[in-house]
Amino acid sequence: MAEQALSVVGFVCAAVAVLFQPVVFGLAGVALGVAGHVRGEPLGRWAAIAAGAGMLAGTVLSILLAPG
Repeated sequence: MAEQALSVVGFVCAAVAVLFQPVVFGLAGVALGVAGHVRGEPLGRWAAIAAGAGMLAGTVLSILLAPG
């Protein structure tokens, strides 16, 4: 588990970005995914992609559900 730590935290940030502060958690997830990829973690690239998608989805949801 420790060998994939950055990627796992990147995926967690991707999931959190959909519901809470998408820009903050999305960018953190992308950064962690890229860092994991650079360190040779196989899931690093996918964590960065998932965080970007989570950031986009969270932003769209917040625009659609915002009152007024």
